[in-house]
Amino acid sequence: MVRRSPYAVIGFILILCFVVGIERTTAVPYLWQTNSAGNDVHIYELETFLLVKQLVVGPEPHGIAAPDDAHVVYISLENNASQQGELLWVDPKSYAIRHRLAVGPEPHAIATTPNGRWVYVPCRDGSYWVIDAQSKTVTTRIYTGGRPHNTVASRDGRYMYLSPMGTPKQVTIVDIEAGHRVVGHIPFGGSVRPPALTADQSLFFQHVDGLNGFQVADIAQRSVIATIAHSTKLGRFIPIKRLGWLTPQGFKRCHGLAIRPDQREIWSVCAEYLTIHALRPPDFPEQRALQLAGKGYWLTFTPDSRYAFVALRRRQQVAVVDTETKAVVRHLDAGQSPKRNLVITLP
Repeated sequence: MVRRSPYAVIGFILILCFVVGIERTTAVPYLWQTNSAGNDVHIYELETFLLVKQLVVGPEPHGIAAPDDAHVVYISLENNASQQGELLWVDPKSYAIRHRLAVGPEPHAIATTPNGRWVYVPCRDGSYWVIDAQSKTVTTRIYTGGRPHNTVASRDGRYMYLSPMGTPKQVTIVDIEAGHRVVGHIPFGGSVRPPALTADQSLFFQHVDGLNGFQVADIAQRSVIATIAHSTKLGRFIPIKRLGWLTPQGFKRCHGLAIRPDQREIWSVCAEYLTIHALRPPDFPEQRALQLAGKGYWLTFTPDSRYAFVALRRRQQVAVVDTETKAVVRHLDAGQSPKRNLVITLP
């Protein structure tokens, strides 16, 4: 029997603690899921898929965005009982709400520049409110008409793309560095819904009402170059303004569009189907179609493209999809009417 001195044992324990300490300082991804008919955000740690926080923020949280370094999370509150909504600054480590700013009515899907300096907030007054996140003030308002609804920022932080629902039927392009000046429009074939943008800012993808699929625009040409239809069948459609398509199974619409961070595929949620297409022009071939456990509403990815998360609004759950096997691997319980979601990574 080999005897070890107490010093050797202590040394081994110290080394083990050091190794464990190194492992615990690696970056950890978290899913933030807003619950649009409630007052909270569900936060899941994605190494274990456990719910770590049910953060109460205020009435009807809808939009969510964060800069690349995730030093802050911005959340918009619709606050339907009031004539004004709110934009919140949330500390993602302490979960403290650091600031609240009154904005226009019923703010929806916000976006921020990668450095977190500017936040664009679509409001029901027909305008996108431009917020200076450093001074925490409203810098200007950009009128688009229709129902401002969705927003996406370019990876270089230079441009913001505004997708208002309704009669404009177009996306407005804003040059942030030129004083938030409108520099162009991209017309589409119907009322625009969720958008997606390639990392190199060459192609713009857009859900439009009345299409079970998406349209693709060349940004330089400012024009649609492809209309992609999904193989799934959602039934006979009767367009009912902003409600979507009336079918024998109720209202249905396409309302979740995102490009994998590795730029390999574009994922599209239409009612209870998730359809995956290769990010390969000109025909963007369909790769797979999955049936979800309920109607999907929004989706996001982990930064490494390993998982996708689809909000199932009526089921009050989030479907977790393995991006390689293209299979739903679990469901996470959420709150009332989960919609927008976001993955951030913290050390």
